[in-house]
Amino acid sequence: MRPLKRSTSTAVVIPALAGTAALATATPASAASYRCKTSSHTVDDPTYNGPDSDNWDFDVTLCAIRSGGYIYTTATVYWDGPYTAKNRSTYTFNKAKFQLQTKRSVSGTDPVVKSGAYTGLEHALEHSSSNGNGSYATGTLKSTAGSGRYLADGYIQLDWSGDGKSYRSPILFTASPVV
Repeated sequence: MRPLKRSTSTAVVIPALAGTAALATATPASAASYRCKTSSHTVDDPTYNGPDSDNWDFDVTLCAIRSGGYIYTTATVYWDGPYTAKNRSTYTFNKAKFQLQTKRSVSGTDPVVKSGAYTGLEHALEHSSSNGNGSYATGTLKSTAGSGRYLADGYIQLDWSGDGKSYRSPILFTASPVV
């Protein structure tokens, strides 16, 4: 992710701290017990070819916890979008979603135990700050825990306005540590 401006860094840290408090109230376990992993990906807006910056830099934090016979998974998406994103507002995306998945960790491909599509990401992206920055927190998925190990995984899908296509290929992020 490109270096953030000081005001942008502060804007990202404060919601991150608030997100930690939200995790503490989402389940009976403490936030310190969540196992989280943050990874990044930069996406170019394929519908814009002008002189201004058009990249969207995403950081996604995926978290999982095992508590009371259940697995809880959640995600937070942070972005540093182009400053022109505010000018285009609701004309940037036709659709956007974060797909959160609870997976059982096995040898080979991890099977999905539970999945949730969070389409509120579109509204959040299109209503970024005046600098093109913002964040979006998914809800929490709750699954019954078996004897195996589990993790949180997820991806972003974007359908750009004006490109004549539907959702593009999923933007993949690194899964949480296993719990």
